[in-house]
Amino acid sequence: MAVRATINVFKDPDALALETARKLCDIMNQAVAARGVCSLALAGGETPRLAYRLLAREGSGRVDWNKIHLFFIDERMAPPDNPQSNFGMVRRELLSLVPVPESNIHRVRGELAPDRAAEEYRIDLETFFAHPVPRFDLILLGLGEDGHIASLFPGTAALDEEVRCVVAVFVPKFKSWRITITLPVINNSRAVLFLVSGARKASILKQVLAADRPVKHIPATLVVPADGTVEWMLDEDAASLIGDQNRAVSHENPQGKDSR
Repeated sequence: MAVRATINVFKDPDALALETARKLCDIMNQAVAARGVCSLALAGGETPRLAYRLLAREGSGRVDWNKIHLFFIDERMAPPDNPQSNFGMVRRELLSLVPVPESNIHRVRGELAPDRAAEEYRIDLETFFAHPVPRFDLILLGLGEDGHIASLFPGTAALDEEVRCVVAVFVPKFKSWRITITLPVINNSRAVLFLVSGARKASILKQVLAADRPVKHIPATLVVPADGTVEWMLDEDAASLIGDQNRAVSHENPQGKDSR
């Protein structure tokens, strides 16, 4: 990969989810200790679902949710009760289970028209961070089989955005609009954490980690924080093609601990 990264490989999806939840707890607590507040941008989709459920459990008594502000890296154009809504998934798996204040939850209103939803979210971000380019404590990213991150897909105009922190983007692959944060925001984060699971991601993961420079047709290679860290959380299936030399840390299932 074009930026130096830490790679953690776990035995199975359950262990991956558990250790991701624990890492999120640690990062949130570190941010609160350092700055009094933590800003976390969450990924949608299926891969982080179990991690969020476990985060609710692991964070009980460990995390001061009053000091945690939760944002979203992207959103589909759907209301919260629609199964396609990233916010809806996170609400079911995490937000409904932890005492985070409603005012600390910053969602994209996917029920609005794309341009309006993007503009409202941009204003929310710029107001909270008091800067046109937000600096998150952590951005959690998934990895698409085509190399996309958030809703930054290969061949879309959103990859070229250099000014706005949030844009509406039409994704021809799905014939639909989405709202996404942009690369300047991702690369301004204090930490980027990739969460990748499953054999279907093995080929693209190998390409991302093997890239010696950013290439636009694989958007994940464009994640090159100027002053931040990149860490990968993988299960064995996802990591099956990367070779032992690329594994900074390999983990078995946590000793004697139930990952469910």
